[in-house]
Amino acid sequence: MRIACIANGDNIHALRWINYFAEQRHEVHLICYQAMSGYHENVHIHLLPGYSTGSWQLSGYLRFPQWIVQARKLVRELKPDILEALYITSWGFLAACTGYHPFSLCAQGSDVLVDPEKSRLKRLLVRYALKQADCVLYDSTALGQGLIGLGADTGKMHEVFNGVDTQKFRRREKNPALMERGRLSGRPVIISFREFKPVYNVEMFVKSIPSVLKQVPAAKFIIASDGKLRGQLEGLAASLGVRESVWFPGFLEHDEVPEYLALADIYVSTSLSDSTSLCLQEAMACELAPVVTDVPANREWIKNGENGFIVPMNDVDALSEKIIYLIKNDRIRGNYGKLGREIIRSRAEYRKEMGKLEDLYLKMVG
Repeated sequence: MRIACIANGDNIHALRWINYFAEQRHEVHLICYQAMSGYHENVHIHLLPGYSTGSWQLSGYLRFPQWIVQARKLVRELKPDILEALYITSWGFLAACTGYHPFSLCAQGSDVLVDPEKSRLKRLLVRYALKQADCVLYDSTALGQGLIGLGADTGKMHEVFNGVDTQKFRRREKNPALMERGRLSGRPVIISFREFKPVYNVEMFVKSIPSVLKQVPAAKFIIASDGKLRGQLEGLAASLGVRESVWFPGFLEHDEVPEYLALADIYVSTSLSDSTSLCLQEAMACELAPVVTDVPANREWIKNGENGFIVPMNDVDALSEKIIYLIKNDRIRGNYGKLGREIIRSRAEYRKEMGKLEDLYLKMVG
C-alpha cells in the first residue's frame, strides 16, 4: 500500500505507527511541520512550510490556511491508498480539509476528552473531521464513548491499541551506570515519566513524597520527563524538603525508557485525563506494580487490589498510602508486576495490534 499520514512528526505514537508500515515494505509518507529523529530510512517526510519552533500562535494557526492548500496538493500528488491522521483537533481536521478518501482518523485522547470541552471551535473541528472520516480508531471505552458523543458513526469505529513491544519492554538487569548516577543502590524506586503538563498532574506525585519518606526514608523517586512545568515541580520538591530524594533526569528518548523502568519497582501516573496510556502499558510490560489515578481508561487495565491500585484524583494521602504498601509488601508487588505483563502480552502486543490495523487498511483499499 501507499500510505500518507498527517501527524505531529515529533510524536512517539506517530513514529511507531509509521515505522511499522515502513518495515512491512509499504510506501509511507509523513506530512508534518517537523519530525523527530528515528524514522525508518524508507519513510518519505514532507514538511509543511512556515513553522517556527516556539511560536505556534503565529506559525501554526496563522499558517493553517497555507497548510490546507499544501496538504491538499501533496495528497493529490501522492494519491495514497490510505490517508491517515493522528490527533483529531489539528491533524485530523487538516486531513479532512484535503477532501481525500479513504480517510482514517486516529483519536489520541485529549483531542476527544479534553479539547472539545474547553473550546467550542475545537468541538466543531472534531465533528467536521469525524463526519468526513471513513474509519475512526480509538483505544479505550471512554475514548469510544467520547467519539460517539461528538458524532462518530459507530459503524466506522475500530478499537486498536498502540501496543507494546514486549521483547523490548521487559524486566531486565539494572544498568550500573544509571544506578550510580541516580544513587539508587539498595533503595526502593518509584518512577513516573508523564510529561510536565497540567493534564498529567505530576504535582500530586511530588506532594506524596514527604509522607512516603517518613515511612520509608530510603525511597528514591525518578520523575523522568520535561515540559513547561519543570521549574515549578523542582521548586515544589525543594520547598517540601525532598529534593535530594528526587531525580529529574529530563526527557527520555523512547529507546531509553526500558532501561529507566528497569531501575524501578513501582510506576505512578497521576493524570487528570487519559485514554489508554502507553506509559502505563510499558511499565506493566516491565513488571512494575502500578498506582494510577481513577481515570476511566485506567480501570480497563488495572483492577484495584488485583494487579495494582487506583486512587482518587488529587488524593495525595491515598497515593502515599498505596506506594508505602507496595514498598513494604514485596510478594504482592511482584505478583502485580507479573500479572500486569501477562495482561499486556495477551491484550496489547505491538505487532499484533499493528497487524490488526494493517488488515483494516487492506480491507478499506479493497
